[in-house]
Amino acid sequence: MSTNAVNANQGGFVSLVGAGPGDPDLLTVKGYRVIQQAEVLVYDRLVSEEILAIANPEAERIYVGKQLDFHCVPQDQINQILVEKAQQGKRVVRLKGGDSFIFGRGGEELEELSEHNISFEVVPGITAAAGATSYAGIPLTHRDHAQSVQFITGHIQKNGQEIQWSSLAQPNNTLVFYMGLKQCRHIQANLIEQGIDVDMPCAIIENGTRKEQRVFTGKLSELANLAEQAVSPALIVVGSVTSLHDKLKWF
Repeated sequence: MSTNAVNANQGGFVSLVGAGPGDPDLLTVKGYRVIQQAEVLVYDRLVSEEILAIANPEAERIYVGKQLDFHCVPQDQINQILVEKAQQGKRVVRLKGGDSFIFGRGGEELEELSEHNISFEVVPGITAAAGATSYAGIPLTHRDHAQSVQFITGHIQKNGQEIQWSSLAQPNNTLVFYMGLKQCRHIQANLIEQGIDVDMPCAIIENGTRKEQRVFTGKLSELANLAEQAVSPALIVVGSVTSLHDKLKWF
């Protein structure tokens, strides 16, 4: 047991929990238990109602959802909420879609807790790249198609730095872009500029693992057009593994 977990009974405590990509059945057993025990639930937009229903009805619920071009609660304010509730001696669950450490800003929130000497633990969740592609019948790696996979954020970084596009143009590789739907034309142009074949198969997975899931497939040269048919949340996959979708789709 970690030191942080041992200290949980000595005051406030924060559990950073990944809720998974959408299907509530993909929540981990530990995540389920921790949510049940929460006195305060601080949750994001993509957490399903089925998962929220697990919590104690008497638990305080604080919605801090974010969506493209609109933040209900700024990140620094979310950090402050976690600190204040823990300092009140509460058992807090910070609930995020997917996995908190993969483009979930979980590390930033824990840094703030650490600076205030607040005990915490991390409960991993299934990240969208693994969950959505599995439900779409698209293996991230395959001996005949890809021996490596890269996860990339479609958002511009905080310091304004651009993606290192040249590092993505590797043979036998799968590229997965999070939060990149509005950037599809930019993504398409830069990958082609780096020498990736315009006929490279690609896919956009909308509402991955949810009953509303839709999968759009085509070629890299068609990626921007595919994006016009999809809505957020959506995951972009570029690589020959996406050609397996028609054969392996099951959901």
